[in-house]
Amino acid sequence: MTISFGSAGASSSAAESVTPALPAGASAGMLAVLQVVSGHQDDPVPATPSGWTFAGSASGGGGAFGAAAGPRRVTFFVRELVASDTAPTVSIPTGGTGSTIAARIYSFTRSAGTGWRWAYAFGEDTSSGTGFSAASSTTLTWVAGDTAVIGYGIPLSTAAFSAEAITASGITFGTITERADDAITAGHDSRFVTATGAVSSGSGTQAPTLAATLSSASTGAAGVLRLREAGTDMEAFPQTVFPPRNLISTTGLLSDDIAGVSLYRQVGDTLTPVRAAVDVDVSGSDVLLRVDAEQPFGVAHEYLAVLTDVNGLQWTIYSSTITSTVDSDVISDAVRGIGAAVRIETPLEWQRTREATKFNAGGRIIVVGKKRSAPSTTMTVRTETDADGDALNAVLADLTEGVLLFRKQDSLSRLDGYYALSDDTESPNWYDQYRWFQLEVQQTEAWPSVLEAAGFTLQDIADNYSSLQDIAGDFTPGDLLDIALFDFGA
Repeated sequence: MTISFGSAGASSSAAESVTPALPAGASAGMLAVLQVVSGHQDDPVPATPSGWTFAGSASGGGGAFGAAAGPRRVTFFVRELVASDTAPTVSIPTGGTGSTIAARIYSFTRSAGTGWRWAYAFGEDTSSGTGFSAASSTTLTWVAGDTAVIGYGIPLSTAAFSAEAITASGITFGTITERADDAITAGHDSRFVTATGAVSSGSGTQAPTLAATLSSASTGAAGVLRLREAGTDMEAFPQTVFPPRNLISTTGLLSDDIAGVSLYRQVGDTLTPVRAAVDVDVSGSDVLLRVDAEQPFGVAHEYLAVLTDVNGLQWTIYSSTITSTVDSDVISDAVRGIGAAVRIETPLEWQRTREATKFNAGGRIIVVGKKRSAPSTTMTVRTETDADGDALNAVLADLTEGVLLFRKQDSLSRLDGYYALSDDTESPNWYDQYRWFQLEVQQTEAWPSVLEAAGFTLQDIADNYSSLQDIAGDFTPGDLLDIALFDFGA
């Protein structure tokens, strides 16, 4: 896995707004880093350009903003390029006396990984001198192969830079290459400097110090944007069981320093949390597996994972699209992982009650009451085989929290949902295997999210293998994750 520097775009500077050009050879999949150095009497963070992501900003140097004096701000924005990128416009507010802004874009390529990850740290040097040193109080994780994009901003346009460096305890950085050293004479002046390098060895969580040698004494700010090839991946696997359920796997969490994960099912623009998969602490874990047994039928859906790393930054990754199909309507207990094929027999007649009291006030009828209840009904369904009838009885006999999940063969939002069961009546036919069930239900909420949906169990493994050696034979080479991802229903 290797991150390589691509090329640098041309420098662009002005008083309030710039549109720096994309680097030559910029293409889809590359990561573009937009570095900005700015100065303003109110010291604002530059506005994020359309389509770009804010990656970090800090101001430093001390003193009052003025000509060749006072703080300057270093800001990073990032964007994974697509096929039709245009040059971004980045600006600071108008009306600042002596305001100044400068920007450049740099491109990077990766040899592997599933995407890009970054983290940032900033520091300042408030002691004027030619030996610039800005120690950050923010710790970053470092591993071999990480790339450091180092940006400097000082108020003295004539102070040329050399010997740019980054240090962190226990971390060895390779050659640091200067990419820009621009004198900015717009407004009250600044110096725009960029350097890049990579971690050659060592790993750990350390706060970096950014250094350089200046040709003239100055103060200023510096920041590092740490780039890494993402290792986290996400897949959703339909399992060969009835009712259908999907296994969602999120892997490679350790390589991206992921501390928390939330999984969601997405249908159109609607996000629904996956059971027992919101704000899961995965510190020290490389894998998070969850089962979704509540997805709609006949509707394309995908899964997304919101990943929170140790620096508090969030990333979103997606699975491929799945469409779960069945040949009937389904009543299930998705927590236990069991269900039955049914046919709904009659229209649902929703009854909603309301506690109310009538008053006759001088001939005027006044009704005072509470909100009406959730709808209740007698749901009549038919099973067509003894196996289906027995399966429905098994579902109803021990419903989790007394709540059943009803789903149409092709999802119908006004009917699909969760129902609390109060009574049921079974009416078998004399002449065939048909049975009718009258279910007294009231619409309700889903099971508590802390109840995790059941997946394949140890009994499923036992049903497929007679000895541990048989398991080892089928999963060699392999590990427990391979077993967890295996479809024992196939």
